[in-house]
Amino acid sequence: MDIAFVGYALALLVGISLGLIGSGGSILTVPILVYILKIEPFLATAYSLFIVGSTALVGGVQNAINRKVNYKLVLLFGIPSLLAVYVMRAYVLPLVPDTIAIGSLNLSKNVILMVLFALVMFASAMKMIRPKAITQTQSQPQQIQLILQGVLIGVVAGTVGAGGGFLIIPALILFANVSMKEAVGTSLFIIAIQSLFGFLGDVSNPLLDWNLLLTFSAISIVGIFLGIFLTRYIPDHNLKKGFGYFVLLMALYIFSKEVFF
Repeated sequence: MDIAFVGYALALLVGISLGLIGSGGSILTVPILVYILKIEPFLATAYSLFIVGSTALVGGVQNAINRKVNYKLVLLFGIPSLLAVYVMRAYVLPLVPDTIAIGSLNLSKNVILMVLFALVMFASAMKMIRPKAITQTQSQPQQIQLILQGVLIGVVAGTVGAGGGFLIIPALILFANVSMKEAVGTSLFIIAIQSLFGFLGDVSNPLLDWNLLLTFSAISIVGIFLGIFLTRYIPDHNLKKGFGYFVLLMALYIFSKEVFF
């Protein structure tokens, strides 16, 4: 079987994940690109920003039509986040040498990126497997906390190509007092803006394979419509927990492969 066909088939899962739970797109995208389609990790994180960003934008627009997007929060949270993503992609990561010496140990930038990504996957998995009850404790949005959270998530997104939905949604509920449904819709818009803006830091890269990028993105967009449709039939709690265990296994696989093999 053509390995590219397998990679494109798995692209459908990226969109389904975003459509079902509002996050997890990049958690699947980067491993598919690196281990199935054999894309170099730094380039794969750039691809992930475009793929997840364009897919989340479609989901965000659909939520906007259903009036589940808080545009004030998109600006308040999204602008600091997208600026942090862009700075990381355009200025910080290019300065990181290809090989980093830690004592007598020499590590490649690609290995470090994948280990960091595995840690982000682990954190995401734990939030899905053992979710904590999120309550709205403030009567007014906490603007400073939202801005700081936006910068932090932008740094994470820019470094490992992750949209950060599993971090954005709790932050919106805790610090902005929005409902879960509004948080998911707003999160998709924020993911779209920060990811696509962050991709601008890589858009001039001559190594970009636009045919692969656009094909993968188109299939993922089909997946998000399928995911939104499936939300009518699949219990949210069971879905997140099952997906969390899958992500945990993927995180352990990536970590062991990069560190021990």
